[in-house]
Amino acid sequence: MSRVVVIGAGIGGMCAAARLAKAGHSVDIYESSHFVGGKCRTEWIGKYAFDTGPSLLTLPAVYRDFFLKTGEPIERVLELQPVNPAFDYRFADGASVKFTNLSRYETLAAIRESFGSRASDEWNALMERAEKMWDVSREPFIESELTSILSFIKRPTFLRDLLTIAPWKNLRTLVKSLTQNQYLSYIIDRYATYSGSDPRKAPAVILSIAFVEEAFGAWHIKGGIGQLALAIEERAKELGVKFHLNAPVVSINHNGKSVSGITVASGEKISADVVVANSDASTVYTQLITGKVRVLRKQRASLAKSEPSLAGFSLLLGLKPDPDAPPMSHHTVLFPADYDAEFDAIFTEHKPVEEPTIYICAPNDPSMSRTPGYESWFVLVNAPRHSTVGDGWDWSDENFARAYGAKIISQIEARGIPLRHRIELLEVRTPADLEKSVGAPGGSIYGSSSNSARSAFTRARNRSPLNGLFCVGGSAHPGGGLPLVGISAEIVADAIGRA
Repeated sequence: MSRVVVIGAGIGGMCAAARLAKAGHSVDIYESSHFVGGKCRTEWIGKYAFDTGPSLLTLPAVYRDFFLKTGEPIERVLELQPVNPAFDYRFADGASVKFTNLSRYETLAAIRESFGSRASDEWNALMERAEKMWDVSREPFIESELTSILSFIKRPTFLRDLLTIAPWKNLRTLVKSLTQNQYLSYIIDRYATYSGSDPRKAPAVILSIAFVEEAFGAWHIKGGIGQLALAIEERAKELGVKFHLNAPVVSINHNGKSVSGITVASGEKISADVVVANSDASTVYTQLITGKVRVLRKQRASLAKSEPSLAGFSLLLGLKPDPDAPPMSHHTVLFPADYDAEFDAIFTEHKPVEEPTIYICAPNDPSMSRTPGYESWFVLVNAPRHSTVGDGWDWSDENFARAYGAKIISQIEARGIPLRHRIELLEVRTPADLEKSVGAPGGSIYGSSSNSARSAFTRARNRSPLNGLFCVGGSAHPGGGLPLVGISAEIVADAIGRA
């Protein structure tokens, strides 16, 4: 069996490590920070706990499979709770609709009540198309190691599948062919942001995410989504994985054809047969592997063509009780009057959005506060990535960040949600903070965006051209988000097992 070194204790790195340890490999994880989980983290600040990364779990079967195949079932280590309603969508003109968790029938009824029968029928048509897209793309593009487009072309159902996926259409174009309802269009546009992308450029197949969310549900984990990271860490340790925290990796060692190990910041060199990189792919190929490496020319060129995903600006709000405050759903989305202005600001003008879509995560979970009745809200808005030069925004100005946060709070209150008088704790997190804490370049949440039909093929492959090097996590195939990161780990573990 091989000696494996994993760079980064994010969800993908830990899941891959646990699967490899279960298969008999010797596995060590080297993590630059003092905590595990990467972006998936529940942070305690005083009496409040905040999910500062993913705010819910979708496609839980990915992690049910992980825990079952590495030991005990997930139900023995985590308490999964359905989020209902799954989403509370509110629009600038006062219209609103709540999507019921795990029930298209009830969601269609809610759409009918809010927007009429035609809108309900159109949403049903959208979900039927999304389901077909999921069925076509799931096995070749998501659950398998992506080698080239030829593997898809050789499928006997290629022509039929091609018409279903419609790679010549972007998400916005496809949606317009099925509905002219602006409310439904805004809701679908939001799914492009799940991959950090612009719906006017993202491939139409992004629509499949809406079906996945509907069919497999939206779930909370008691104590916060970050409990998933801690449970995976514990499972990995039980299987013999050794964790080295506060141990930044400064280089991946190689002879130009194969890896031989890593070097950490202390100068120590660790030999390994296999290196699994859970760092951002651009960091792996441009910083950890330096110099001209002939076998990496195509991979580096491909990454250079990819467009970074959007970043996130967030507020952590600890709120005092107010018996007169209107009840909040677990996940509320406040859409702006002009959604296109948001994408123009982020992807074209590279500046903070004046009136952004506001995501409010307000878990109804007493275990996320040490004092009964107090609430922990995580507020997120899409933002341009941090950069002091070029296509980004310099988020290092703390005064601007605080003022922007105050502006977001004012916009929430303007939508009928009284807030300021309840705030006991307020912390601002910018893309610059995200870059510093988890090593995400520019604070880009999902690595590269999906702003082209070829984005799946410009993302880092799981199996690197450099022998013995594998890439896992949100910047590698099949992409970002908890479900895809978990699938990425399974693909990498299987690939190493076959190597």
